[in-house]
Amino acid sequence: MKLPVAYYGNPFLRKKCKRVEAIDATLLQLIADMEETLVAHDGCGLAAPQVFQDLALFLIKDVYQNAAKEWVYEPTMVYINPKILSYSDETWTRSEACLSLPKIHGQVTRPFSIKIEATDIHGNRFVQELTELRARIFLHENDHINGVLYIDRIKGPEREALEPYLRKIKQTYNP
Repeated sequence: MKLPVAYYGNPFLRKKCKRVEAIDATLLQLIADMEETLVAHDGCGLAAPQVFQDLALFLIKDVYQNAAKEWVYEPTMVYINPKILSYSDETWTRSEACLSLPKIHGQVTRPFSIKIEATDIHGNRFVQELTELRARIFLHENDHINGVLYIDRIKGPEREALEPYLRKIKQTYNP
């Protein structure tokens, strides 16, 4: 079932989420519903607070361009109770967008690579090293479960330029 999305201005997006304590049928159904929502919005990541769930959980649909310059989506990865173990010193800046902030984007600087630990849907802890776009998406979604939005990482004139658009999102999506 496609879930409603929380949009900028909704206080739910600023919550620091609780750890997932049990992987049960209810959680697995939430994950399935989140994946349906992610696909319906053509996104590459979705965190539980974006669908009004106070849980440290997010999904990533890895995406890349093939030789024909077509976007290819990999199977969805589920991250439960994720933890960042280390960040690279190397950073890169790239435009980011968010399902909760429709029709806007901004340049965000993030580490080029990270090492993470999380739990999968079977309750197994795993460690991954993520680079480039996958690391960026992970960090973006991990910010969500900590009440942080990508626009919080944009400073100066670029951030100020987003203000009229942010006000419009609040008015349009949070009547």
